[in-house]
Parts: sequence; C-alpha cells; structure tokens
Amino acid sequence: MNPKTGARTGKRDVAELKRRARKILPILERLYPDARVMLDFTTPLQLVVATILAAQCTDERVNRVTPILFRRYRTAKDFAGADPAELEEMIRSTGFFRSKARSVIGCCRHLAEHHGGEVPCSMEELTALPGVGRKTANVVLWNAFGIPGIAVDTHLGRVAGRIGLATSDDPDVIEAQVSELFPRERWGIVTHLIGFHGRRTCFARKPNCPGCAIRDLCDWPGKTAAPGGPAARAAPRR
Repeated sequence: MNPKTGARTGKRDVAELKRRARKILPILERLYPDARVMLDFTTPLQLVVATILAAQCTDERVNRVTPILFRRYRTAKDFAGADPAELEEMIRSTGFFRSKARSVIGCCRHLAEHHGGEVPCSMEELTALPGVGRKTANVVLWNAFGIPGIAVDTHLGRVAGRIGLATSDDPDVIEAQVSELFPRERWGIVTHLIGFHGRRTCFARKPNCPGCAIRDLCDWPGKTAAPGGPAARAAPRR
C-alpha cells in the first residue's frame, strides 16, 4: 500500500468495485453540481496551452497568467514563432517556465506544420504533440470536443486510491482501472467529480473524512477523526 494515496496492490474484484462506483457517482453529482474543468479557455488551442502550464501548478495560478498570454498569442503560429525568453517571462509564475515554454512552442510548431494550426481530436494525434501526455489529451478531448476520457491528475489519483477504485500509482494504470468501472459516456464527468472531491474534501494532508459524503463507501485505513473525537479506526475491507 502507498502510504500517501492508500492505493493497494493485489487482485481487484471488478464486479464489487463497479457496484461501489455506481453508489459513489450519484452522491458526488449531488455534492458537486458545478464540477467542471477549472482552467479558463475559449478555444481548444488555449486549453492545450493552459493544461501544459498547469503541470505542477494550480489552475488558479494558470488562470491569472493566461488572459495576458492569450491576448499576446492568438494562434498556433503565434506561439510557434514566440521569442522563448519573452514567453518564459510571461509564464514564469507557473513554475518550470523554461521547460513549459519549450513544450508550448514545440507543440504549436507541430500544430502549425502538421495540422494547419488546428488542435486534432484523437488521442494518437494529441499525444504526438510535444509536451502532451495522456492526461492533457484527455482533458482536451472531453472539454474541447466532448470525447470521453479519464484525465488522471494528482487529485483523481489520490482519491481513486483511497476509495479503492485504483490499485496503482501509475497514471496510465489508474486511468485504465477507473475507466473499467464507469460507463464510457460518464468518463469526463467522473474526472471532474472525483477531482472536485480531492480539491474540496479528500485533501492530500488533512482529508475531511468526518465531513465526507462517501465515507461509508471508503475503506481507506488512514481516515481522520473529527476534531476532539476518538482516533480513527480502519474500516473493514468489503
């Protein structure tokens, strides 16, 4: 077991996990009716760039940077021809700004040269772009094109491990395991709902287990107790 995420190794009872998933989903839908992508964008290109910048950075910080950025660079050709030093300075506050600037410029050069400056809508073509992995591709596919996918960020990975939906720390494995438990047409909203639960309740360091709406469906042994209450006890595995 990973002490941070609670992810367990071993054989998965997929049928039991699907039953648990069917119970969890409507609870989260009622709890987070506003669940959505938190990055601000108006075009698929803007979403690609924003998602690249969001690596190791909060969405809130990225959203403070992109309004000026998107006014300065409006097309893939604009980004492709950007002066690296100027772009780096504009995105400095997002962290890892040199590597992110290289990824944005490289990605947009590829778009300009191979896709007429348009963002493609297939996993294969998206992940062929510099700086774009499966997480970014799934974010873009669902939120820009309505194509379902599970985008595994730190929040989804942590929550899925704790509530028993995933047994790995590998994002690709987590994506496959979570996808197996929900209907394909719900993958996009599942990403948002679990991500929101990680942001608002199932925090990394001090999860609000006493106030968690799916506490009874979670067997994570690291559950926290209510302030001043008895120490948390590990719930039995089901």
